[in-house]
Amino acid sequence: MRRTKLHTPLAVAALLISMSGQVAAKSPAAEVEKLGKDLTCVGAEKAGNKAGTIPEFTGKWLGTPPGISYKNGTGQHPVDPYASEKPLFVITAENMAQYADNLSDGQKAMFAKYPKTYRMPVYPGHRDFRYDDSICAIAKKNALEAELIDDGMAVKGSKGAVPFPIPKNGQEALMNNLLPARAWTEQITRDTANVNPDGKITWGRALNMNLDMTNDPAQRGQPLEGIMAYSQNRTLKPERDKGAIANSAEPLNFAHNKRLAWSYDPGTRRVRQLPEYGFDQPTAGTSGKMTIDSDRLFNGSPERYAFKLIGKREMYIPANAYKIHGNDVKYADLVKPGHENPDYMRYELRRVWVVEGKLKEGFRHIYGRRVLFLDEDTWQAVMSDFYDTRGQLWQFGLINYYYAYDMKAWQAGSSFYHDLNSGSYLAYNLFQEAPLGPILNKGNLTASMFTPEALRSIGN
Repeated sequence: MRRTKLHTPLAVAALLISMSGQVAAKSPAAEVEKLGKDLTCVGAEKAGNKAGTIPEFTGKWLGTPPGISYKNGTGQHPVDPYASEKPLFVITAENMAQYADNLSDGQKAMFAKYPKTYRMPVYPGHRDFRYDDSICAIAKKNALEAELIDDGMAVKGSKGAVPFPIPKNGQEALMNNLLPARAWTEQITRDTANVNPDGKITWGRALNMNLDMTNDPAQRGQPLEGIMAYSQNRTLKPERDKGAIANSAEPLNFAHNKRLAWSYDPGTRRVRQLPEYGFDQPTAGTSGKMTIDSDRLFNGSPERYAFKLIGKREMYIPANAYKIHGNDVKYADLVKPGHENPDYMRYELRRVWVVEGKLKEGFRHIYGRRVLFLDEDTWQAVMSDFYDTRGQLWQFGLINYYYAYDMKAWQAGSSFYHDLNSGSYLAYNLFQEAPLGPILNKGNLTASMFTPEALRSIGN
């Protein structure tokens, strides 16, 4: 296997810095002209790799591919356009050393902990889907006009979609992960499985609704300000917690505002504002296996970490993850002791941006260091290695993304958060056995649905 070295963005290696109160310059016009030519419209390298193991970006499909029957906005489960493909090979504990240059520390740790059962089926690579032209036009404009302000806690000049297609530092790359092109409205009833080392499972279920203001079609192309996104989570299971509801509002400028959240307690029938919501507080229903800011591997204010752009790597990551989300998948087959069933996973060799976050002096978090791997074609974090405050690898997380035909962009599907010490893990955002999958871009959510007053109305 050819050794893959870290490499930095085209023509900007000398500009790589970790953000510590610095404001980055806008991209030069000559660099921006590469978008849509040598680079895709969001900054990925169009060409494949020299070995031919990463394909060229074709972007031949926008929305539903030919031959696929899919009805937008209905919650139809994803349909796999590559269903007939078989793995090229399978990485196991026995042959892992051959592929070690293309694996994260977390993946290597999984092979070490589960040598008999953990494996990675590697499929042919595909880069067939593209964003709408309107997204591409905004991304190009952002490349010329967007800049970090307020010590990297906000973006000025971004008009939606990806703010920094040609990033020069870790904070810009992180903002791409926080502000990608994704669902405007999202509604899903999702299941959660807390899996103990002995295989015993504690189940949870919640109705989740999200309204992303930065992807509102009516606002795209306009300066971003105010609220980034709203979210509501209604607990349906376990029975003892049924009826609990939480609303949150995410700001666009973390220097001037903070994430606000309110909760409804069905026992007292009261709504109260939470004094703080985010960072390393445990996510409800996850038994502490997932923090609020590790949903989608990183979200919320970046204030507690210094982020550094390490460069790019060729890595085996979950990609084109349709198979795992089919409505024929049963939880009993997918959720196994130790880890998810590899038979439902699809890995491809792809280029990823590597972003390292180190906890700043004087700040507190259970993760002293976190390394994010962002797919170059989507800017979304697909894997993360989490380290404790002693510098020891602690957790490994991954998300199965797929291109959602409804919104012509990539959707976060089922994810898995592994505790490498205890051997327990969290299977999150499961909807395989649900009557409906995610209902995307239906446009049926409004900001008024996420207020404290709305919580009171729901509770009553």
